[in-house]
Amino acid sequence: MAEGTSDAEGTSDGGLDAARRVGIRVVPVDEVPWDDVRAVFGTRGDPATCWCQFFTLSSSEWRFTDSAARRSALREQTLRRPAPGLVAYRDDEPVGWIAVQPRSAYPRLRTSRVVVAGSDEPPDAPDVWAVTCFVVRVGHRRRGVAAALLHAAVEHARASGSRVLEAYPVDTAERRASAAELYHGVLSAFLAEGFELVSRPSPGRAVVRLGL
Repeated sequence: MAEGTSDAEGTSDGGLDAARRVGIRVVPVDEVPWDDVRAVFGTRGDPATCWCQFFTLSSSEWRFTDSAARRSALREQTLRRPAPGLVAYRDDEPVGWIAVQPRSAYPRLRTSRVVVAGSDEPPDAPDVWAVTCFVVRVGHRRRGVAAALLHAAVEHARASGSRVLEAYPVDTAERRASAAELYHGVLSAFLAEGFELVSRPSPGRAVVRLGL
């Protein structure tokens, strides 16, 4: 998702226990119908513009692609294994997405000021994974979806051979974050899942890490 845009929830969502109580399940994207992915990203707003391609493209590539090309790119990526993300369902309705895969799959992270300043892991280490994006549909936010997605992302990364899982959330306790920034996730949710804060490379931003 283009930096400065978001359609994710901005809280820790009430925790994983809350997610379980409301019947949320999370499935690797390579196991779900493409129409369910499209339903999560929608037809308007930032997710439908980005299609979770911001970190997979260089600056010049981003400028010269449109939403249709990015949608096609995500569809192709969803056919790969391990899956590059997970889809959350409430009952049988697709309601959320989390992007999680090897950090080397995100070229833009190599030049991100937040990552460069805050991570000491080798940039192309295949067993270092990253969580880069949350999307939760309107009407399903603050109801446990993000917590369930994050918990499942940890398990997915571990099962896929990840040694370390990183993320670059916003700290809403440090400063008020705009809705446009919240697709990174919020620090409190990662801490609740057991991640450790390893640095604060800029005001209101953090690098967190979980050993797997």
